[in-house]
Amino acid sequence: MKFEAILADIGGFGKFQKMIIAINFMSRFTLPCHFLLNNFIAAIPAHHCRIPSVDSEGIFGNLSLADMFTISIPLEDDGTRSSCRMFAEPQYHLLLNKSDVTQVPTLPCVDGWVYDNTTFKSTMTAEWDLVCDKRSRTKASATVFFIGVMFGALTFGSLSDRFGRRIMLLTSYLSGMLFGLASAFSVSFLMFGVLRFLTGFCMTGIVIVSSVLCVEWVDIEHRKLVGIFENFSWTFGSITFVAFAYLVTDWRWLTISVTLPVILGIITWRWMPESARWLIANGKLEEAHLCLVKCANMNGTETLLQRIQPETLSSVVVTEQKGRVYSYLDLIRTPKMRRLSLTTGVIWFSNAVAFYGITFNISGFGLNAYLTQLLYSSAEVPGKLSIYFLLDRIGRKRTQVGMLMMLAISLGINMVIPKEMSRMRTAVAIIGKVFASGSFGTTILYSSELFPTVVRQNGMGYNSSLARMGVAIAPLILLLDEIWQQLPQLILCLSAALGATMASTLSETRNRCLPETIEDVEGSVQARSSFWL
Repeated sequence: MKFEAILADIGGFGKFQKMIIAINFMSRFTLPCHFLLNNFIAAIPAHHCRIPSVDSEGIFGNLSLADMFTISIPLEDDGTRSSCRMFAEPQYHLLLNKSDVTQVPTLPCVDGWVYDNTTFKSTMTAEWDLVCDKRSRTKASATVFFIGVMFGALTFGSLSDRFGRRIMLLTSYLSGMLFGLASAFSVSFLMFGVLRFLTGFCMTGIVIVSSVLCVEWVDIEHRKLVGIFENFSWTFGSITFVAFAYLVTDWRWLTISVTLPVILGIITWRWMPESARWLIANGKLEEAHLCLVKCANMNGTETLLQRIQPETLSSVVVTEQKGRVYSYLDLIRTPKMRRLSLTTGVIWFSNAVAFYGITFNISGFGLNAYLTQLLYSSAEVPGKLSIYFLLDRIGRKRTQVGMLMMLAISLGINMVIPKEMSRMRTAVAIIGKVFASGSFGTTILYSSELFPTVVRQNGMGYNSSLARMGVAIAPLILLLDEIWQQLPQLILCLSAALGATMASTLSETRNRCLPETIEDVEGSVQARSSFWL
């Protein structure tokens, strides 16, 4: 007996499944807000060296503010005032000859900086002076968060396969909200970095656990629809975040604003069921039967469940050893699992590097940060709608390969467009974001279908951790433009191309049952007849 046969009897996409999807949608959208948070709370506003006060020192007499800038702050090659240096001594002669700055000594800002708060009321960048020689710390704060996400994915993936999806989902809700709110009250950059690491570590469980719960409760026919809809919660969160960031310009209040919605997940958790697949795979047949009864009652198919008793569920998942505890080692213990893990891991990593390399570059094309972020987030809608039609028409494999190749081409085109053509570069980047989002949506569904139930959460946790490693590296890749302007784009392009190459080696999963055991993946006689054919 296959679990899909049970779902066919009790309803694989009824009110019960829709309830699960709705609960997950409400709680998942807060994570993309945190992913994008650094773009705004760590934004670098226009700034210049603080010059001596007229009132306190009186050294400038009755000079206007413009004249004070002229004699105190040098010009850059492009004609703008320097953000990081000032004259060692006031250059009064520049009031008469503003071009005569030959051999004038300069030094780094002595008394700190003055920041333009026109766009942002406050940022952590301005509060802790993370500019000039400390500029890399703004990117490091994002990297620290995503390193936390990476380790959290590994941890929650393993714990969810060991202790269950439902309890780990609640753990992620509570701990993620606690550390997210605490980070808004940080008194130093170090404290903020530690709390952001813990926030990322805990919140990632919301996504990987809820995704697997949805996939394991729906039938084959609606698996694609559910996977795409779950991805739209991410897009919804990204678009909503732009409104949050526009309305809340204080970085501490913005952090609080995007964390509080987790309360919705905590409130609705009581109605979230455990995965019946996981319960059966772990020998908890009575509990699995109760979950199936609840599902049948809500879907109005309780009469069809009468022939299924707890003792008959033991034949749904047949493992090589009853009561065995699976771990990440099982992802590499056997040949086909090892190949599957390596391939999907590279795809997730490559996809994340390219996707977030575009996402984090909201100021790299010279347009308004809010508008660019809105365009990038909106671009995910056509990307995810397109895979709804492609996944069944041409299959998971071709969709994955095609999306990644088109993403690589878009990134390659942007390398040859002059920097001055900012609008065209932004337009091409948005097209690339369409393919990137379509690829990411495919990757999540495709991987969840490839891994067997007994290690599915481990597999998704492993893949998610590699993706988060890619996300953590993406901000640092953008800093390479100081070496060569096109180097970041080249790395993103090659990353997408690598992902497409690896995806071409995977098996197709369209219209096939989910594998339940490692033996199914390795291709035993029984598995070949029930799964691969």
